[in-house]
Amino acid sequence: MKPNTHPKYRPVLFHDTSVDQYYVIGSTADTEEEKEYKGKTYPYISLDISSASHPFYTGKQRTSERAGRVAQFNKRFKSRRA
Repeated sequence: MKPNTHPKYRPVLFHDTSVDQYYVIGSTADTEEEKEYKGKTYPYISLDISSASHPFYTGKQRTSERAGRVAQFNKRFKSRRA
């Protein structure tokens, strides 16, 4: 194998900001930020969503306005169906 062709693989601290949960996972993600977690300093990446906060994994589905918009569209164009 050629030297210096692969990215550096190391533990990285990921922070899900929506539920304030931290994960230390091996990654090649590049970041300039560092943060101390449980006595060690890790490269740091903040996330907006992860498995701890995503509705699919938590079972907490959010309602959307789309159903109302679809109903309005169908009501408006109901008589035009062929």
